[in-house]
Amino acid sequence: MKDIAITENHLYQKTFRRGQRWSGRLVTVCVLKDLHAKRLMKANPQKQYLNRVGLSVPKREGGAVERNRVKRILRAGLAEVRKKRPLKTGYLIVISTRKGIEQEKSSAVAAELYYIFKKLDMFESPTSTSGRQEGKHTEPEA
Repeated sequence: MKDIAITENHLYQKTFRRGQRWSGRLVTVCVLKDLHAKRLMKANPQKQYLNRVGLSVPKREGGAVERNRVKRILRAGLAEVRKKRPLKTGYLIVISTRKGIEQEKSSAVAAELYYIFKKLDMFESPTSTSGRQEGKHTEPEA
């Protein structure tokens, strides 16, 4: 399922301030329930809840070419995680990089993202996968 990119700065700031955060060696993930998920679901042709994902790569990672390479690695790692298990929907997810990610492969980033999403309880339970097809929203437990 394709995600919507977070484009507004205030959504990044809100997710950093209020969201659940978990840091690893390569990335930090912040997750916050999206208050506009229902509006986006109605606009979606499949009538499913979607996540809005933002990638934060600071300028200390290098020039534009290096930062774009890091974003490609993050997107590939996120795609690998999604192949294993689907994520809960209706959330703002911001993935921020840490120093040293530019030398890593997407499989190492995927392993760390999988661990972090597991710690943040972002994976759907096996029984609720049928609910996703009907467009049901999975509520956070906290």
